[in-house]
Amino acid sequence: MNLGFVIVLGVIALLLLVVGIIVTVRSERSLVEERLGRYLDDEPVGMDEGEDGEKSSFLTDWLTSMVEGTKFGDKISKELARADLKFRPGEYVATQFIAAFVTAVLAFVISGGPETFSGDGQASGKIIPIIFAIGGAVGGSRIPRLLVKQAQSRRLRKFSGQLPDMLNLMVNGLRAGFSTMQAMEAVSKELPAPICDEFRRVVQEMQLGIPMEKALDNLLRRIPSEDLDLVVTAVNVQREVGGNLAEILETISHTIRERIRIKGEIRALTAQVVYSGSFLSLLPIILSLILFAVNRPYMMQFFNPETRACGIPMLICGGIMIIIGYVVMRKIADIEV
Repeated sequence: MNLGFVIVLGVIALLLLVVGIIVTVRSERSLVEERLGRYLDDEPVGMDEGEDGEKSSFLTDWLTSMVEGTKFGDKISKELARADLKFRPGEYVATQFIAAFVTAVLAFVISGGPETFSGDGQASGKIIPIIFAIGGAVGGSRIPRLLVKQAQSRRLRKFSGQLPDMLNLMVNGLRAGFSTMQAMEAVSKELPAPICDEFRRVVQEMQLGIPMEKALDNLLRRIPSEDLDLVVTAVNVQREVGGNLAEILETISHTIRERIRIKGEIRALTAQVVYSGSFLSLLPIILSLILFAVNRPYMMQFFNPETRACGIPMLICGGIMIIIGYVVMRKIADIEV
């Protein structure tokens, strides 16, 4: 009875997590974009949040008010902006709590917690499900961060791949007599996302009176790319000392194309090392989980009162060695261009 109740509770929590993510992704834009949209969007903007029928929950509003204005909240906002996720800081923190709760419940159930706490287990055996639940909570709280990092990497790679085309379009526009702002506006209209979205934001900021240097710095903060840093530096230097910006950008475009080509070759050559490192690092963990599910008494020898003085240090040592091996193999494959 206890096992069924815990499983149902875990399934409900998982469904709530999925529904929360879907609703958040489909939610309206952030407050800053909402206010900018009143003046810059082509279509009319609706009423303020809460007047159009879509209201944020009390929990997310409270969490957002708690983290706003702090370094932690600013860091979360920056990370979400880089991933182009329309999450509020409070919604992101709530997602972390929900993921931690779900994984903690699942780890508690898998480790045999309901049977242990039914009265048959000894005091020493009751500690094991708690340890698994704590480990599951810690690991689950990291899942949203990993997803955000993956979204950032995917968006950054796509942006970097579009950067040479953007530079060619700007060069052609400058040679046709466009100003720098007009060339950026052409980029925001002609090229696909995500580069068009970022340069549309730059143009909107300049139309609101923000200096070009500040708008480009904001772009660089959202897109931490070395190639983009080179472009922004060239534009800022040209505005201060003058020069042929079209020729400079054409040279930078050629350099970036060659760098992208070399990075692609290196990625192809090091793919085997990367995947081997990931697979070899996950293999002991996967085998341990399979053995724990198939032959639990065998794996419990690490935690028995007679053998845990040796078993737990062995597990810790093995985990440290796995982490060191993974980091070393990633460093071998990380070649800077």
